Parts: sequence; C-alpha cells; structure tokens
Amino acid sequence: MENELDYKKIIEAALFVSNKALSIQDLSGSLNIKSISAIKQMVQELIEDYKNRDTSLQILEINNKYLLTLKSQYMSKVNNLAGSPDISKSSLRILAYISKNEPILQSKLVKIFGTSTYVYIKELLEKEFVMSAKFKNSKNIRTTQKFKEYFSFNNK
Repeated sequence: MENELDYKKIIEAALFVSNKALSIQDLSGSLNIKSISAIKQMVQELIEDYKNRDTSLQILEINNKYLLTLKSQYMSKVNNLAGSPDISKSSLRILAYISKNEPILQSKLVKIFGTSTYVYIKELLEKEFVMSAKFKNSKNIRTTQKFKEYFSFNNK
C-alpha cells in the first residue's frame, strides 16, 4: 500500500497535469481513497508545503477546488512564454469589462461596445467564461467558475 507521502505526490501530480481546478472528489478518484477528510488534510499540507518552499508555484483554493499555478509576481515575468489565451482580443476586452462590472446587462454592453458584442458574447458563452440569464428584455451576464480557474482568481 502507498504511504501518505506517495498520496501527496499523486495529488501534486494531478494538480500539475490538470488544466482546471480539481475538487476533493476529483482527487479521491485518482487516489482511490474514500476518506474525504484524509484527502482534504493532505491537500492542506501541500498548500502549506508550497507556502514554506522558496518556489514560484502555489496551490490556490477556488470555491472548494484546488489549482496549482504560478504566484502572481512570477506570472508577469513568464506570461509571454505561455502563448495567448484561446480567445479573441475583442472578446477578452469585453470579458474584462464584464468581470469588473458583473453582473451586467447584455444591452448595456451593446451600448458600450456596439452590436458586434453579440458575436463576442457568443464566443465567451461557448468557451464557458460567462453565463447569461434572461432578465426582462435583455440578459444578465456574469463570469463563471471556469473564468476564475482559467485566469487564476483566488476567491478566498
């Protein structure tokens, strides 16, 4: 049987290879451990390990999910190596506006950015960076969990 140190390494490996934040349940499947509290404890220990190491990496908790990512002071130094996000520049501009002003009505976005906004909102919906809900004659637009994970927002 594998020991706790091996389990922590498997958790670390899972967080490293995942392109999204992982829940305790996601990790439980990889580890084949039923005890949620044991996994939570190991994740918390890993978070502390990273805080105490002299490293550019950190483990963030975002809405009870965990993400291995760069510390912000290092991200700006290596962003150019990561490639551009799979999103158009105009959509990214609108997404930034939405995240700063959410929730926001689609009709207000169209007044600010023009009718091409519909195309960009469609792209953002397809990529699951935003969600919309009918509100009177418009739609209320807000960012999603995927947006927070993708752009490494820490909601603590």
